[in-house]
Amino acid sequence: MTQWTLIFRNLAHRKFLSLLTVISVTVTVALLVFLILCQASVDEGAKKGYGPFELVIGADGSDSQLVLNTFYHVGAPTGNIPLDVLNQAKENDQVMNAYGMTTGDNYNGFPIVGIEAEYFFTRYGDQKLASGKLYQSLGDVVVGAHVAKSLNLHVGDTFKGGHGVIEEADHSFEEEESGHHDAHETFAYRITGILPFLNTPDDRVVFTTMEYAWAVHGEEQSHKEVTAILIKPKSIGGLPLIKQQYEAIDNVQAAYTSKAVADVLSVVDKGTEMISLVTVLCMILASISILLSLTAAANERQKDVGLLRIIGKSKRFIFMSFIGEGLVLVSLGLLIGLAAGHLSGFLFKDILFEYTGIQIKALLFNGQHVLLIVGTILFGLLAMLIPSFKMYRIDPMQLFRA
Repeated sequence: MTQWTLIFRNLAHRKFLSLLTVISVTVTVALLVFLILCQASVDEGAKKGYGPFELVIGADGSDSQLVLNTFYHVGAPTGNIPLDVLNQAKENDQVMNAYGMTTGDNYNGFPIVGIEAEYFFTRYGDQKLASGKLYQSLGDVVVGAHVAKSLNLHVGDTFKGGHGVIEEADHSFEEEESGHHDAHETFAYRITGILPFLNTPDDRVVFTTMEYAWAVHGEEQSHKEVTAILIKPKSIGGLPLIKQQYEAIDNVQAAYTSKAVADVLSVVDKGTEMISLVTVLCMILASISILLSLTAAANERQKDVGLLRIIGKSKRFIFMSFIGEGLVLVSLGLLIGLAAGHLSGFLFKDILFEYTGIQIKALLFNGQHVLLIVGTILFGLLAMLIPSFKMYRIDPMQLFRA
């Protein structure tokens, strides 16, 4: 009898225990893989999320909230600021590019964002649209690739938006008269272009001219406002001066984009650490499961092992057979867990993207995967050693002591 024949016969004899062990390893590995994919995606999204815009100007409030809403289109805006602030920013000697942003409406849950079309050239260079052209007139829109795919939209389609009332925002574009509510029912948008997949939160946004919000919400010329201003400085050294200038204005704040994103990431990392700790505990439990499974097998098969020794099988053969059983169980759980973790990433990537703006790359494989594979095998080997040594030390003559 070969060693592998013995290993698989023993596993088949203990189908239920073997299955439980494989499931425990699979669940633990799948959770860790999903966390790795999420963490990598969050880190990449944080780096790509705001492009060259190192500063964002908006209404007083949380700088993290301002940055998340402006670049990741998550949560509520902090409010609105006068259009004059944007005009000042465009004339500032320290500013290379300044783009005003207006928000407040949505189409089927996807935010409608008003911003100058030049934003796309500054942010993404000369990337070509998937189809159509950029908007030029009031009512024209360009939709993100994820929006177009989700809603099956094409160039030339028309639609009407809905007002996105966000309770947390003190000064979002709210209608003050009932007649302005009706504007949403009569104001039609026409799709002039569809963006390519950019792998940023902009994939899930409907873009249009900045003036749309004023037209739909009845803003008078003297009271026009913007939700945020995206600033690309001429140099990093000029950022403190720009920030100081605009924070001197009442009810206006200027937030360092990278710092706000770093603050959010630190909170996310703490949550990830807690989840990772729970998952490591699951891995320890999986190792205990392997230990108990092989210990039970060792207790059952003492006489079988003694008989194998009498017919000439070596201690090394017995030892490696038990190690082999454990490795088969761990390897099966590891492979299924890796596949399940990546499959979960694929199945949930659209849902997570819609709610968080973070795009999971389900096929990502990085150094953390290697550490996971090595760590899982080491945990499994440690769990195998005790029952394997127990079998290694069996005296074959005990078979006849009854």
